[in-house]
Amino acid sequence: MKKALGSKVLHIRGNDIYYEQHLHSRTAATIVLIHGFLSSSFSYRTLIPLLCKDFNVISIDFPPFGQSGKSRRFHYSYQNISLTLLAFLDAIDIKKCILVGHSMGGQICLYMLKNRPELSDKAILLCSSGYLPKSGRLLRFASFIPYFPRVVKRWLEKSGVEANLQNVVYNRQLIDDEMRQGYLRPFLNDDIFKALARMVRDREGDLSEKDLHSLETKFLLLWGKHDRVVPLSVGRRLHADLKNSELIVLDEAGHLLPEEKPELVYSYVKEFIESNDPLVQKLIPVKSAGKTTFQLQN
Repeated sequence: MKKALGSKVLHIRGNDIYYEQHLHSRTAATIVLIHGFLSSSFSYRTLIPLLCKDFNVISIDFPPFGQSGKSRRFHYSYQNISLTLLAFLDAIDIKKCILVGHSMGGQICLYMLKNRPELSDKAILLCSSGYLPKSGRLLRFASFIPYFPRVVKRWLEKSGVEANLQNVVYNRQLIDDEMRQGYLRPFLNDDIFKALARMVRDREGDLSEKDLHSLETKFLLLWGKHDRVVPLSVGRRLHADLKNSELIVLDEAGHLLPEEKPELVYSYVKEFIESNDPLVQKLIPVKSAGKTTFQLQN
């Protein structure tokens, strides 16, 4: 029987960590969801109810995003964020889990597994970022200028929520007022722009090929065929560098897989976690009583 334990905030390593927790059963596996850049737990809102049918689920807003802290003293590097999330898991007594990371959240998952390989036997990367170098020297220097946070704010305002959402989905009809407001709300607090300026300065490059080769965790890589943010070529490269990985490409999908294909993502995640065999077969849609589920082909 699943039970929503609600949302809480813990102060970890100098910053507030907001999280939502859903308990399926004491013996069920625990999935930890890590969102992407400029996002929050909101991006998993349609996937969480599906995952809760089989698993305990913890969704985290990693700082400075969502409802987590935006301390200007916090070091917003991947390494420090990953160590902060590991300390958070220690604080709530999670010794083993299945990490699920979307976009930048995928890179944070990779850092977490580099720092603590025993945390996850299996992990899922949804359109994960990869192979990005650290910010350029000029941009890092500019981040020290007092008015730089206003430049960041102006840049985000100019691009706009609507344009950003249109860029990350394949089917733009999915965009509604709930989605617009959900992705806009965290940016109504000006502290986010000060923290983003610090992130520009602190963010190191993504894990190297050598680091990726060293990871023993089994990975499922799910990718949108029409991803314009992190193209499929990145997924293929990660698949080659993560020795225990499998890559599955979803048709008619862009970058925002948890929003665009929640049922299909859930089905692949469930099968991957519960099976010891590779998902070499494609899932097919099965309609019953007006609902669509996904099953593996025979």
